[in-house]
Amino acid sequence: MDSMASRISIISLFALSTLTCLAKPVQTSPIVDLDYATYQGYYSNTYGLNIYKGIRYAAPPVGKLRWQAPQAPLVNRSSIQSAIEQPPLCPQSGGAKLPEIYGFGSALGDEDCLFLNVYAPPNAKGLPVLLWIHGGGYGVFGAEYDPSEWINTNSNGFIAVMIQYRLGAFGFLASEDIQTYGKVNAGLLDMRFALEWVQKHIKKFGGDASRVTVGGESSGAASAMLQALAYGGREDNLFKNIIAASPYTPAMYQYNDEVPMNHYKHFVSRAGCAQENGSQSAVFECLVSADTVTLQYASANVSISGEWGTWAFQPVVDGEFIQELPSKQLLQKRVSGKRILSGNNANDGVPLSPPYINTTTAFSNYLKSTFPLFNETDYIKLREMYGVQSSTSPQNTSPRYDTLGDHGPTALNQSEMATGLQQTIFNIFAESTFDCPSYWLAEAFSDFTKESWKYQYSVTPAYHGADLTAYFSVGATTPTHGLIHALQKILGTFIIDDTPIISMQDAQGGYDNSTVPEGVNGSISWPMWNTRSPILMNLNTTGGHTVLNKVTEDLSYWLREGPGVTNEFILADATTWEGGRGERCEFWRSVGARVPQ
Repeated sequence: MDSMASRISIISLFALSTLTCLAKPVQTSPIVDLDYATYQGYYSNTYGLNIYKGIRYAAPPVGKLRWQAPQAPLVNRSSIQSAIEQPPLCPQSGGAKLPEIYGFGSALGDEDCLFLNVYAPPNAKGLPVLLWIHGGGYGVFGAEYDPSEWINTNSNGFIAVMIQYRLGAFGFLASEDIQTYGKVNAGLLDMRFALEWVQKHIKKFGGDASRVTVGGESSGAASAMLQALAYGGREDNLFKNIIAASPYTPAMYQYNDEVPMNHYKHFVSRAGCAQENGSQSAVFECLVSADTVTLQYASANVSISGEWGTWAFQPVVDGEFIQELPSKQLLQKRVSGKRILSGNNANDGVPLSPPYINTTTAFSNYLKSTFPLFNETDYIKLREMYGVQSSTSPQNTSPRYDTLGDHGPTALNQSEMATGLQQTIFNIFAESTFDCPSYWLAEAFSDFTKESWKYQYSVTPAYHGADLTAYFSVGATTPTHGLIHALQKILGTFIIDDTPIISMQDAQGGYDNSTVPEGVNGSISWPMWNTRSPILMNLNTTGGHTVLNKVTEDLSYWLREGPGVTNEFILADATTWEGGRGERCEFWRSVGARVPQ
C-alpha cells in the first residue's frame, strides 16, 4: 500500500485535493458544547473563521458495530476535547489499474474515522449550511478539503461542514450475509447520520438547520443524489438544496447480484473467513472479529483487481435505503429536496476510462467488459449513437483541441485529450457515468414544485476532478483567480440565496472584456432547466496562451494561462450540445436496467 504522505502528494499533483495549512490556536479559541462532548477549535487569522477539525459525529464503527448502522457517539463530558487537527482517514481502497499519479492509491487508515470538520464565521447566527461529501469512488480520500476561501468569497455568508464516511468494504460490502446480520450501504447511512447531526447541532455554530445544501463532487455528488433518492425520495427535511458536480454513477447492482456477491466472496477469502461448512452467521462473526489490518488489505486488494478505473465496493439497491435504480427513479421525479445545481466537466472521461484504446478490437472488448449485460441490439445502437462506423478513426493521429460544444467538431471523437476511437471511449464513459446522470438530475427537479439549473465546467483541462481547485482554492494555481471567483460566487449564491444567478461583475471575475450572458438588473442570464427547452451554462475561459502538460505516456493536455485569460460563459441548448448529447442521454436511460444504473 502507498504511504499516506505519498498518496497526499499524488492527489495534490493531479489537482484532486487542496490541503490546509493548520493555523495555530490563539487565546480566544472557540468552544462549542454539543451535549455529548465539548470541543475547542481554533480561530484562523488568515480567513477570519472559527475552525473545528475532528468532531466525532458517530460512535467508532468497530467491533460489533462493523457493517451496522451508525450509532450516536458516547457521552464524554470529562474534559474539553481538542478540535484542531485533521481526523484520521478511513481505510483507503484504490481504483483498479490506475497509475499512481492519478492519486487513487490504497493506504492503511483508521476504522474509527466518523468525524467532521466545521468552518464557521465568528458570531454567526442563522447562516445557511453546506454539508460537503468528498468523492473518490467510495473508496478513497476524506475531509481534506479547505472551503475557507470559498466562504470568504461569499462574504462569510455560510457555514461549511466537511464529513467522512466509511469507505471500501467497510462502507459498501454487500451480500446476503451483510443484509441479514448488518447493513449494506453503511457508508450512505453514515452520510445520512451526518445530515441528522447537522439538524441537531448546527445552530450551536450559528447555522440554520432549515437551510442546508448537501453537495459533493464525483462519488460525493452521486452520494448527494442518493440522499435525495433515499427511501424512495421520502422528504425528511434534512436538506433543501443539492450541488452535484459530475455525479459518479457506475453500474449499481442489487445487493445479492452476482457482481457484489463475487466481491464479497473474494473479500471473505482474503480475510481468512471462508469456511467450507460454516454458517452465514459464522462467516459474518469472523469478519466482525477479524484484525483491522487484514481487512484493510482485503478491501484494497479486491478493489484494485477489477477493470480499469473501477472500484469493487459501491452502493447497491437494498430495497430500503435505495429502492430503485437511479435512472428509473429520477425519471419518475421521486426526489427529496427543493432545488439542484447539477454539473459535469467537459472531459469527465479522463482518468477513469483506459487511455490506450487504439484498435477496433480493443474498442469492442472494452464495450463488452464495461457493459456485459447489453444485448446485441444495445451494442449496435450504441455504435450508431456514437458514430463509430461512419466517422471514427481507430488511431489518435489528428490534432487534439477542445470542442466548442454547440458547433463544429464534437466530443464524439474530438477533445484536447484524444481523437478517434480513444476519444469515443472517453466520451462514452463520461456520458454514461457522469454527464447523463447530471442531465437526469436536472430534469428530476424541473417541475412546478422544484427548481434546477445545469452547467458544464469546460476550463482546460476539465478532466474529472479538475474543478476541485476552483471550489477549494487555498494554495491553488489553476484555474485563474477570475474563474475561481465567479464559480465560488455561483455556488455560494446558490447556498445562500437559492439561485446560481450572480452579478455581471462577479461573473466577469474582474475582467471587463469577459463574455457572460447578460440578464436584468446587472445580473447574468441563466434560465432554469426546462424539459421542453433545456439550457445549460458553459463555464470556460479564453485568451492567454496554452502550455502542454504531460501526465503519463498515454495522456497529456494543455493549460490556458498567462495574461489575457478572461472568463467566457455561454448559454447553450443541452439537447444539441456536443452533437446531440440529449438524445444520447435518452439512449443511456433506455438501457439503464442493463448497465445497470
